[in-house]
Amino acid sequence: MRRAILADTPAASANTDQNKSRRSLRPLTRLLPYLLKHKGMVSAAVAALFSAAIITLILPAAVRRMIDFGFGADDPALVNSYFIVLIGVVCALATASATRYFLVMWIGERVVAEVRSDVFAHMTRLSPSFYDSAKSGEILSRLTADTTQIKAAFGSSASLAMRNFLMFAGASVMMVVTSPRLSVIVLAAIPVILVPVLGFGRQVRKRSRFAQDTLASASAYASEMLGSVRTLQAFTHERLSSDKYSSAIETAFQAARKAILARAALTGFAICVIGASIVAVLWIGASDVFAGRITGGELSQFLLYSILAAGSLAALSEVWGELSQAAGAAERLSELLEVQPEISAPANPVKLPERTRGNISFNDVSFAYQNSKNMPVVRDLTLEVSPGETVAVVGPSGAGKSTLFSLLMRYYDPNSGIVRLNGVELSKLDPEDLRRHIALVPQDTAIFGASIAENIAYGQPDASREDIVAAAKAALAAPFIEAMPDGYDTMVGERGITLSGGQRQRIAIARAVLKSAPVLLLDEATSALDAESENLVQQALDRLMQDRTTLVIAHRLATVLKADRIVVMEDGRIVESGTHAELSAAGGLYAKLARLQFGAEEQKETA
Repeated sequence: MRRAILADTPAASANTDQNKSRRSLRPLTRLLPYLLKHKGMVSAAVAALFSAAIITLILPAAVRRMIDFGFGADDPALVNSYFIVLIGVVCALATASATRYFLVMWIGERVVAEVRSDVFAHMTRLSPSFYDSAKSGEILSRLTADTTQIKAAFGSSASLAMRNFLMFAGASVMMVVTSPRLSVIVLAAIPVILVPVLGFGRQVRKRSRFAQDTLASASAYASEMLGSVRTLQAFTHERLSSDKYSSAIETAFQAARKAILARAALTGFAICVIGASIVAVLWIGASDVFAGRITGGELSQFLLYSILAAGSLAALSEVWGELSQAAGAAERLSELLEVQPEISAPANPVKLPERTRGNISFNDVSFAYQNSKNMPVVRDLTLEVSPGETVAVVGPSGAGKSTLFSLLMRYYDPNSGIVRLNGVELSKLDPEDLRRHIALVPQDTAIFGASIAENIAYGQPDASREDIVAAAKAALAAPFIEAMPDGYDTMVGERGITLSGGQRQRIAIARAVLKSAPVLLLDEATSALDAESENLVQQALDRLMQDRTTLVIAHRLATVLKADRIVVMEDGRIVESGTHAELSAAGGLYAKLARLQFGAEEQKETA
């Protein structure tokens, strides 16, 4: 399923569409549960729709009576009374139409709002493995552009389709009642129109889906480039990026142009056939009037009904194209909703106690990522961390250090072996309950485009201002925050662009302080900082680590000298374990890393 959703190229998506094109409007039925939530509004909209259709169908009959009886009787008063009735009918039609418009637009907005909320909520629950290959820009395109098309379908297109179908059916019946002979001419044109409608509808849907996929890929590319605009400009890739985006947009335009051309051809064909049949009816009907087979009022009534039927059928052909586009959008959203998280809570999860002791164990654990299953990043690893212990994990890049954190946070499940917290196997826990007991300070801190207070409160959304300030002070962040123009209410820009690396890290530490979890994970928390910032951050970390079980990943060995134990990883395995002094004296991989960082003389003095 993921490959179908996350096809890297529009061509791949188009091939998928060719296999699915026969479904026509079926994807729209997946949205019926959203309509059923609002049965009252839907019922009222249908009632208004029927009312407007019935009133419209009354008009030709009223015109006939006015011609045959009003003009025929040569009675101005009677004619005036018919016109008064017609005004009343028109006012009733206006009221019913306005009511229908309000209700169907409300339903469209409501359905789209709920679809967007559900899709976003679903995306937040998907496992990180999904996002290893997904493009956030493409997902955002589905949340915005695709849902907008669905809104058009539910807000107007579906309503117009129902209205025109009712009008066509009602007008066809009334044509037969008025003149069976003339009805044959008009109704004979219907199969000539419907067959191309169905064929063109498939083409419109396929090409619209291709355009949507292409646009989504372009959006994903634009999101990625704008998020790294400084790097883009540093390498002077402005023109290259613009050309690539423009090329994708042009491809989307050409696909949309072909879909529009198909709809235009369909509309022109329908109008031509329908118009010709009406002219033929008028021609033959005029002869029937002269022959006395029908009255002038009956011909007028039949002509109005045939125009209503023809107009409704032409409108249906156009609406069919719009619904086909919406069906493609609904299918793309349904694909997202059908993706199930690989990591989920068991049926009866074990509940961790509020005061978890924080002992961690990895028992014979092996793990490989999906895109490289033949290359495990963790191999037969066993590690025990006692409550309150600080364990540093060091080793060369690619040794599997960060993967240990991902397994402990249960972003992934191991391929073999067991990971436990507080003696409980992680697979028996609700992931949300597990993660509430773990605080993470990553190397690349995520800062949101909000105030400093809101960023700190991300660790505990219901925290009071006093708790936020206390956490900032504990993280040694209060001095720089209070020096800002608006203090804790200062907006930091997208991704915290106005903050330095050290300031971002101290906000991350403040979050962890506010969360107050028994297990603390520090992933290269000081690796990208200058000496002064590193010293401040390290002081804050020392405070945070007190009375907590702590796992520290670090390339800078100077930051792990105070750890109770240092674990050395290489090729996914633990190859050494001990204190700094013990490992330095052993002369293994750690000693080699220490010599490279400290220098031979300094390493001897430290040992």
